[in-house]
Amino acid sequence: MKRTAMLVGTLALTAFVCAAQTQPAAKPGAAPQGATAPAPATPPQGKRPPQAKTTPEYDAYKAAVASIGDAAAMQKAADDFATKFPDSELRVLLYRAAMNSAQNVNNADLMMKMGEKVLALDADDPEALVGVSQVLAERTQDTDLDKDQRFDQATKLAQHALETIDTDITVPPGTPQEKVDGYKSYLRSTAYSIVGTLQYKREKFSDAEVSLRKSIDAYPAQPDPVAILRLALALDKQDRYPEALKEANHAVEITKDDTNVGKAARDERSRLVQLVPGAQTPAGSTPPK
Repeated sequence: MKRTAMLVGTLALTAFVCAAQTQPAAKPGAAPQGATAPAPATPPQGKRPPQAKTTPEYDAYKAAVASIGDAAAMQKAADDFATKFPDSELRVLLYRAAMNSAQNVNNADLMMKMGEKVLALDADDPEALVGVSQVLAERTQDTDLDKDQRFDQATKLAQHALETIDTDITVPPGTPQEKVDGYKSYLRSTAYSIVGTLQYKREKFSDAEVSLRKSIDAYPAQPDPVAILRLALALDKQDRYPEALKEANHAVEITKDDTNVGKAARDERSRLVQLVPGAQTPAGSTPPK
């Protein structure tokens, strides 16, 4: 999975959404007993946050969300809650939290399973659309008999996420707009990266270049080294070696050499140095023999 640091921010936003606006809904125009009704606020653009209908439902939700740090426990808590409250709006929040918990520990199978449960409740949920499509894109092998169908499904989900990111994120009133904007940019960047990855795997290198550039441009505050490396590879496949070398150098600059993407970026850079007249391997790098 990509951009681990951003996942922390994603989970923080999810937890913030989970913790807010889930109390049992009051009657229209009424404030909770002993409380003063707040002044109307303009929420950030997005869906109304799910709400509990009863106090027991809300209490059970709070108990379930306490498992958010443990992927397996979060899955069980979400399933147990959904069994007890089969019509609750809060089910989608718990399954989304379970999906994110699984992603945070790189459990792709559980991440996909939980993402599919989110989509069964809300087919427009951009986070689940991105999560499921990412697993399909990364885990499908050339030897899989259903490779084309899985690639088609992943592309469709990622493209639908791009259509719903601005309208279907669940954001409670009071969330800072810059946090919402950053989250949307991250999801948009990831969706374009998935599309570009699938185009690359299908040897549509020119199309992959376009999508991967959109991915990088969508979230310049935290560029994804995987997308940058894949852009270098897509340019390499088009025999555009100087441009490819520029992107490979960028990937090297933002990765460590003891990571998978860092090693791959350095290998690609070393290859391209041999193909670009006048190019030199930076100090401290070892060209291939």
